[in-house]
Amino acid sequence: MDVALVGPTASGKSQVALEVVRAVRSSGDTSDVELVSVDSMAVYRGMDLETTKPTPEVRAEVRYHLVDLVDPDEEFTVTRFQSAARDALSGIAGRGNRAVLVGGTGLYLRAVTDALEFPGRFEAVAAGLRADLDAAGAEGSTARASATNGMHDRLVGLDPAAAARVEPGNERRLVRALEVTIGSGRPFSSFGPGLERYPPATVALVGLRPDPAGTDRRIEERFAALLDAGLLDEVRALAARPSGMSRTARQALGYRELLAHVEDGLPLAEAVDEAVRRTRQFARRQWAWFRRDPRIEWVGPDDDPVAVVQERLDGRAAPGPVRDCGVTP
Repeated sequence: MDVALVGPTASGKSQVALEVVRAVRSSGDTSDVELVSVDSMAVYRGMDLETTKPTPEVRAEVRYHLVDLVDPDEEFTVTRFQSAARDALSGIAGRGNRAVLVGGTGLYLRAVTDALEFPGRFEAVAAGLRADLDAAGAEGSTARASATNGMHDRLVGLDPAAAARVEPGNERRLVRALEVTIGSGRPFSSFGPGLERYPPATVALVGLRPDPAGTDRRIEERFAALLDAGLLDEVRALAARPSGMSRTARQALGYRELLAHVEDGLPLAEAVDEAVRRTRQFARRQWAWFRRDPRIEWVGPDDDPVAVVQERLDGRAAPGPVRDCGVTP
């Protein structure tokens, strides 16, 4: 059986997944395990460090899917990911192997495991909405924030259910919800079964239960280590690309803040502090997303996540209720 390994950023998912592959191989199992990245930013070539993309050494050891799919100037959508993931999983099954899906982009995961249906694109509408925001002012300005709040108020009037699920400051999601609602003539929330429903899982779902204080510490330590490894140079190279970076790629945590340093002169110390702060906030949003899913079996610091994932790959069910969220970061 395939397994999805989930959890907030900096929870150790990638290392656990790699150790699972090694454990399966050492056990003498006749079928191998291949890893499938579920990360909305690891799909971009050249965005390697902050996305904690698998190193060339790891990719030489383990077959790793859905990294380096597009250049940074391209927009990449959940529907494109869904299609690529289906192809990857089909190929893995065709080779007689099993998959471990590993990553923290919750919507991308559910697009694959729950076969979500997504509305079409209405580019002219989206372009008009983005132009309205750009006309209001630069990102981070008071005028821009006011325009974004106004856009959220507009969504409240058109689709209250969608507005309740979108943070007022999340420009990308606001534009998408309004794009679909205006372009299709249907509320954005009317498409698909909705994220509040949790159908029987097609894969075993295993989550790494976070330790809030430990997660905060690891996020700060990891960002410092990435800077030492050359993250700022990586961002400079991306900013210097003749074709630039897509709006989606520019929003990646860590890159967004360092781009403000490289392009706009934000002091490096402020950019680093902001990147750490936003990453910690993101980890809490990830936890809030995943903990709502009653199908996830949570494992904690005293458990052996490698053994649990290996058992689920072998088709051995969890010994009892799977929900054990344990903490509230």
